[in-house]
Amino acid sequence: MDLTSALSVSAAIRNREVSPTEVLDACLARVDAVNDRVNAVIWRDDEQARAAAASATEQVLAGGELPPFHGVPIPIKDLTPVQGWPVTFGSRGAPAGPSPESELVVTALQRAGFVLAGRTNAPEFGPITVTENLRYGPTRNPWDLERTPGGSSGGAAAAVAAGMFPLAHANDGGGSIRIPAACCGLVGLKPSRGRVPRMVLSWEGGVVEGAVTHTVADAAAVLDAISGQDPLSWYNAPAPSRPYLDEVGQDPGTLRIGVVTSPPLGMPMDPDVAAATLRTADALAALGHTVQPAELTVPDEALFAFLAIVHSGLADYEGVDWSLTEPHIQANRQTAQGIDSLSYVAAVHTLQRFTRRDLPRWGTEFDVLLTPTLSILTPPVGVLAEVHADPANTSPTVFAMALFNAFFNITGQPAVSLPLEQTDAGLPIGMQLVAGPWREDLLVRLASQLERAHPWAGRAPAL
Repeated sequence: MDLTSALSVSAAIRNREVSPTEVLDACLARVDAVNDRVNAVIWRDDEQARAAAASATEQVLAGGELPPFHGVPIPIKDLTPVQGWPVTFGSRGAPAGPSPESELVVTALQRAGFVLAGRTNAPEFGPITVTENLRYGPTRNPWDLERTPGGSSGGAAAAVAAGMFPLAHANDGGGSIRIPAACCGLVGLKPSRGRVPRMVLSWEGGVVEGAVTHTVADAAAVLDAISGQDPLSWYNAPAPSRPYLDEVGQDPGTLRIGVVTSPPLGMPMDPDVAAATLRTADALAALGHTVQPAELTVPDEALFAFLAIVHSGLADYEGVDWSLTEPHIQANRQTAQGIDSLSYVAAVHTLQRFTRRDLPRWGTEFDVLLTPTLSILTPPVGVLAEVHADPANTSPTVFAMALFNAFFNITGQPAVSLPLEQTDAGLPIGMQLVAGPWREDLLVRLASQLERAHPWAGRAPAL
């Protein structure tokens, strides 16, 4: 069974070529076959999942209208509450017992017809860019088991790249959808601030919900399923003029593409990554777009303000025994406890002013920005040791992985990582496209144009 397109699986279910129960069984069989090597899935309730799949099968047989992803299995990241499930946040200090309610994105996924099937691994509380923790151990990249799948949605990306599921739930506060998508050769679409409702808009709305997928169409359709106006939220993105899935295959027009080939803050770039970025720029030019150099500049005060907000995000968690958490989490919490309310508000205002100064570049200097998703090649497993060696400071590897990503969580812009490039050895290299505020429609058009011109379908790790 082809599990590389959730929309194709859903169509096969609707056409009664396969049942939701058969699809789930295929997914769980693949988990059984490869998860011992990858360590992507860290919790399962197969009985509950099979009951949900059986109910979905009955609904198909009964006839009638079905939701867009009816019967398609999806795992949920272990940072996101699901009613009745445990959520450990990848931590030894996590609260015991089931969650009393689900995060809004989970409810939206269920409305869309997905069958919830287990949990994927994540770094403790999610602030680092690799999926390694002391509770479950490291998740490994299916393309090279000695390398990380990235983070914080690394368990999700590894599960999809390894063929366990057609797609997986993910979220992104500083690159946590795009980084693992880049590491694992997948599509990772980060929506705009306020596009997808959440119970609490963590990191001042910088944390957003989404998925890691094989195709642009799946990413667009998932965004259609989970987004929408939320009258109870402080932030709401304006509604699109039509479904994002309808943008797939549409002509994006002739765009001005700004190309960033030097990381901000004077950081180095891996030569293979730099060469891949130039190849993607050439591919965009060949499609008729105007390509021009561009720069990213992140002032120190904006960087420090963002880190203050990230550390303070640990206040979102209740019932945690902080004495059992990892050294970097304890250090982050100590830092957060030293941030007074006036300093926090000043940090928020710093980021708002920075965003107001920077966003006008989209639509004046260029329409879309191209950057590599990571400034380095996917690093080996073991970054957690580097993090713990100096827990009070951001590790150099984590910093290099997030360098091109967190910028756009600050501004709240939509961004997508595409698996356009590879090293000579076949290791994926992700390319990031960033559009202006609320222009997911433009990203989907341009991403699907690149997908047609330079298809990545059929690439799979030899696991």
